[in-house]
Amino acid sequence: MSESALGNARLGIIGTGVMAEAMLAGLLRRELIDARNVLASHPRAVRREQLEQTYGVRTTDDNTVAAREADVLLLGVKPQMLPSVSDELRAILPPEQLVISIIAGASTHALGKALDHPAIVRSMPNTPAQIGQGVTVWYATESVDAQGKVRTRAMLSALGREFEVHDERQVAMATAVSGTGPTYIFLFIEALTDAAVHLGFPRHVARELVLDTMQGSAAFALGSGKHVAELRDMVTSPGGTSAEALYQLERGRLRTVVSDAVWAAFERTQHLEAVLEKRPGFETRTRPGERS
Repeated sequence: MSESALGNARLGIIGTGVMAEAMLAGLLRRELIDARNVLASHPRAVRREQLEQTYGVRTTDDNTVAAREADVLLLGVKPQMLPSVSDELRAILPPEQLVISIIAGASTHALGKALDHPAIVRSMPNTPAQIGQGVTVWYATESVDAQGKVRTRAMLSALGREFEVHDERQVAMATAVSGTGPTYIFLFIEALTDAAVHLGFPRHVARELVLDTMQGSAAFALGSGKHVAELRDMVTSPGGTSAEALYQLERGRLRTVVSDAVWAAFERTQHLEAVLEKRPGFETRTRPGERS
């Protein structure tokens, strides 16, 4: 992404938490935006001072000030804070202002209604975004023009890879897969590390073995271009150690448990959407292939 993608755009950040800070750090690291063009709001003075000293940006405790000065407004508040924040912003956002949301479970319908604003991007980054290795799925409303999409790609590419989707439901799906995905991976890393310690490895050695194995396996899968089932078959000799280990994993219903976990995360996202949209009578949906 070229430096001209954001140009001299002014960025306002409301809710400068971990993910918003990761985006800010990525933008500044890649010199996509001038720190002097960033105004971040946060209620705590200590946090504001930290942001100023670390990144050289301006800060405020007034959300309306951050919004009024911005060409692009990044919303990173907690979902439960959206009603109060939207009450502050509703009357001051010009129609052409681009609003990018990283609020979990906040649909463009809920955001548009709360803010009374048309040009909205809903996005879902994940935690590796904090080191520029994340993946973000995003959806833009019809009111987001070509320039808005270019700016969105510049913003989100600062976190790693970005994927635009044209069905907003896929953002909710991504929340359950890539958004929550690191949680599944971390749990597997923890379990494999504990197993290595149980075998007799010192924990610090077990940790390095597992992390290097995970990293190398992911890189190999990305670089090979082959289906992961084919890669798995390559290292599974008949009657060998991998075959025995896979038998135990399948016997323990690993695939089913993972599928259930992803579906539960998706349902939770749907529930958050319903709460924020104030939809009455929300009911958990039936999984594909299951009877209601």
